[in-house]
Amino acid sequence: MAVADRGRALALLAGTQFVLLLDTSIINVAAPSIGESLEISPAALSWVANAYLVSFGGLLLLSGRAADLLGQRRVFVAGLGVLAAASLLGALAGDAGLLIAARAAQGVGAAMAGAAAFALLLTLFPEGPERHRALGVFAAMAGAGGAAGTVLGGVLTSWLGWESTFALNVLAGIALMLPVPRLLPAGGAAGARQGFDVPGAATVTAGLALLAYAVVNAGEAGWGSTATLATGAAALVLLALFVLVERRAAHPLVPLSVLGRPSLRLANILAALWQMSLFPMFFLVSLYLQAVLGQEPVLGGLALLPLCVVVIAVAGRTDRLIARFGLRAVMGAGFVLVAAGMAWQSLLSSDGTYWVDVLPPSLLLGVALPLVSITTNIAATLDTREEESGLASGLVNTSLQFGSVIGLAVLSGVAAAVTGASAEARGPALTDGFGTALLVGAVPAVLAALLTLRLRLPAPPVAGAPEHQRTAS
Repeated sequence: MAVADRGRALALLAGTQFVLLLDTSIINVAAPSIGESLEISPAALSWVANAYLVSFGGLLLLSGRAADLLGQRRVFVAGLGVLAAASLLGALAGDAGLLIAARAAQGVGAAMAGAAAFALLLTLFPEGPERHRALGVFAAMAGAGGAAGTVLGGVLTSWLGWESTFALNVLAGIALMLPVPRLLPAGGAAGARQGFDVPGAATVTAGLALLAYAVVNAGEAGWGSTATLATGAAALVLLALFVLVERRAAHPLVPLSVLGRPSLRLANILAALWQMSLFPMFFLVSLYLQAVLGQEPVLGGLALLPLCVVVIAVAGRTDRLIARFGLRAVMGAGFVLVAAGMAWQSLLSSDGTYWVDVLPPSLLLGVALPLVSITTNIAATLDTREEESGLASGLVNTSLQFGSVIGLAVLSGVAAAVTGASAEARGPALTDGFGTALLVGAVPAVLAALLTLRLRLPAPPVAGAPEHQRTAS
């Protein structure tokens, strides 16, 4: 494929990443209007957001492997189609049940499209500086999508109603599907030549979905509640059963030899850790701006745009930093900056200002985000062959998704607990809660910085070389 064609293909895949991250955050701003319009209880309203997270997190691994077995472009287009159809259902929903079902279906489409998009990127861009630049664009669009979701959620809900936040996905899905035949390779389907591991697919999907359910439900029911413990235990049983199934399967969904690669395992852990720190930060800072400083939702979203600009600028230069200083050095520096930025961001004041309390640390975090996101993605996909690109995509995306879900559940719980225990007035109590949660959010980054020292990166795979000839550097 020509360079210009690969550039257009990257724009399509990065645009998909933008839409999927936008869809994760846009609903948070629209939720109050949805609850008022459809008379949804607060408990049911929380599942308008959580249903998406459960199905998205539960199906990423299966979707990535399906892209390998059934064809990456085929799964990508199918995912966009499901996302668009589910979004149309959501826009037309007249009750809580139908809306939650639509959000769950959106998560299914997002898992398929997201995993396949990442796998297509790995296929189109070979290991080296070109792939690093492509991953930089992906990281930039992820940051832009998260910030844009907050802004667009406020604008669209205020001007056109909450239904427009779903209608936007319908238009985006169609727009992304139209150029696919011209820009993306059709590729082969390995599934035609080997069997499909149905028991493995069933156990891992159910296990991951139940695990996601347990984590997001913990925010409502509590970590020690019967519902949380029961669903968490069931998830662990299913995931253990999945491992047993994979040991015996003739054509395993996830070959255990892949999971046995130390660099791949550690890189996925590091990917989850940076999401645990940074994903909740957007939510907590947005709440601080609105609930404490009294900003409108739209202004609260716009306040994060400088961070987004920094993310885009740094992401475009991260490949040069990696080439000069090495992948592990850039990754370690990124995690140190995340820890420092979260600690700085925790110094919030109840009578503070955006310019003093939020903007400076957010710019530091904007520098850190692409450093950790790009390097962990590279490390998590370095020790994989082309036919494993979908599997690698599913693994790292699952790690990122569960990192964000766990981080948000834990840090939101910390903020609520500290605020509830405070004897201060509402503003100072909320500030104490947000500040403590952000400081706790620095802990995963510190742990990740230490784990980076243990990361031993494999040599880039040589085309056509058998796996045993790949040596660790």
